[in-house]
Amino acid sequence: MNADPNMVLDADEAWESLRSTTIGCLAVIVGEGEDLHPEIFPVNYALEHSSIVFRSGEGTKIDAIHDHPQVAFEVDGFDPEAGEAWSVVVKGTAKPINRTDELLDTISLDVTPWQAGKKNRFVRILAEEVTGRRFPVTEPGTWDSPLTGTQRAPRE
Repeated sequence: MNADPNMVLDADEAWESLRSTTIGCLAVIVGEGEDLHPEIFPVNYALEHSSIVFRSGEGTKIDAIHDHPQVAFEVDGFDPEAGEAWSVVVKGTAKPINRTDELLDTISLDVTPWQAGKKNRFVRILAEEVTGRRFPVTEPGTWDSPLTGTQRAPRE
């Protein structure tokens, strides 16, 4: 992997990065009318071809996908040996998986949620746009200033 600052990942590199982990953040739009706003949820996921699959219980995520199926999904990673971080964003359409044949195929995917409870809804995000970048991680001392470590008043 090339360590050029802000290196844009090609599609294959972005999908390879997505395959390297199983936790991402799902961004959905919730609410109605003037109360529309974004919400972000961590989810366990698996890749199936060029789509992302996760499972969830009934609630905010499933309701939001029903009302506003356009979503964003973001995954980040860090390679300490290379001193590089990466970030991939997938934009697409989220669709509940309801057909029996699709459910049978999906159940074999490793999408085991961390949180206990009934998680009987499977969702597929059909990727329409996949973007990513890789960048070297800067040493924390780079950001030191004359005020670093200065004693501060309470509540400051």
